[in-house]
Amino acid sequence: MEHLSGLDASFLYLETPEQLMHVCALFVLDPATSPGGYEFGKFRDALDVAVAGIPQFTRKVRKVPFEIAHPVWVHDTHFDINRHVHRVALPGDGGYAELIELITHLASLPLSRHHPLWEMWVIEGYHDTGRGSAAEKSADLAGASDKVVVFAKMHHAAVDGASGASIVSHLCALEPDAAPVAATMGADYDDADQGEPGALEIFGRGFVASLARPFNLTRIIQPSVDVVVKTVERMRRGTAMAPPFKAPRTPFNNNITGQRSIGVTDMLLDDFKEIRRLSGATVNDVVLTIAGGALRRYLADHNDLPDAPLLATVPVSVREESQRSEGMNKVSALFARLGTDIDDPWERLIAMGEANRNAKEHQKAIPADALQDWAEFAPPRTFGLAMRTYAALRISERGPVVHNLVISNVPGPQMPLYFMGAKIDALYPLGPIFHGAGLNVTVLSNNGIVHVGIIACPAAVPDPELLVDYFPLELTKLREQAEQLA
Repeated sequence: MEHLSGLDASFLYLETPEQLMHVCALFVLDPATSPGGYEFGKFRDALDVAVAGIPQFTRKVRKVPFEIAHPVWVHDTHFDINRHVHRVALPGDGGYAELIELITHLASLPLSRHHPLWEMWVIEGYHDTGRGSAAEKSADLAGASDKVVVFAKMHHAAVDGASGASIVSHLCALEPDAAPVAATMGADYDDADQGEPGALEIFGRGFVASLARPFNLTRIIQPSVDVVVKTVERMRRGTAMAPPFKAPRTPFNNNITGQRSIGVTDMLLDDFKEIRRLSGATVNDVVLTIAGGALRRYLADHNDLPDAPLLATVPVSVREESQRSEGMNKVSALFARLGTDIDDPWERLIAMGEANRNAKEHQKAIPADALQDWAEFAPPRTFGLAMRTYAALRISERGPVVHNLVISNVPGPQMPLYFMGAKIDALYPLGPIFHGAGLNVTVLSNNGIVHVGIIACPAAVPDPELLVDYFPLELTKLREQAEQLA
């Protein structure tokens, strides 16, 4: 049994029927590489063995009586792989449009809290029937004909971007007939062989944890005051990161519904590396520059482009710097202006690089565990009530805009991976969206390909395929300019 960290628990408290707090991934698999051929039962059984050694797959959440402390993770003694792995098929010669229609529906369904917080949908009958524009690029790179697709969902309370990439690696192998890394680990975590604790034990541990809160509060106050003072100094010098609550209003910044719209595309990692070489910018600078250009084009198409640049929240992993051993989410964040007010991609990249250097220095000056430390004091009842009140009063549509969207850039493995024997041809990440920020862009590099997944509220982005089309176009334009001007 282990208490959720305050940050992990906050994703449970934030969740409403509209604001779903799971993260998703879309795997396009080549079943031809599976030893002995693909068969769903064999795939499910291999997965059952592989997840046994990974706590996120076999633990479930239990509330502490009277909610005097954050919930706890307990081993699910009745774990059944059939509750989590489901088999569906696309109709007829199902192509890109049919696949996207299905996964947008699956992404809109909440996870059950009675069981471990994940599920996978194995989608058969996927054929490339010509997806058009960005879809054609994905088909060229992924070779998505006669494929098996896996749509995976896991609650954000159990995973962040870095740990999600690690989990994928642990479930995969470097050869089709090799065992996944996780299969060799065994179920060796502390509560794997124990029964579920009773309510009295959970309450007792929760009571002890609550006694330590006042002492923890006094420990983090002074470092937090120091951060505020240093931030004010940076603002005076003009070297602070972009502040929140000053983002322009866009269609993304309203209350969201429980429905989702999704779009995916692919780009070559070599193009990013060449732009980095020619410009001296980082790959993350290039990602944000391309995203800014794509969003500029998209909003201009809809006559919604604001004069001021869009502001993105960019999650930053602090896993290496964190002093905390507990918790699944170990992240900080920086705010980045996306240069949507700059038409020229090269000028946008130069401006982005300078602004990001200041933002990174500012973010690094903040203690790695600051967000996790303060999240420990998020009271379950108050937090949940505040979220419901915020949505009911539609404050996101009336007050200042905190930020416009979330953009994540997750490095992945740069070699071919095999998932239960099937080669991964494409892997598209999809993050959560929030009231007031109804668009999420997540980028993951994998085996020389940069996979882009966008997920949004349909009221904010009704035509996601148009937005993802602009990513490779912006990349091409930026590389051409880099080669001419560098």
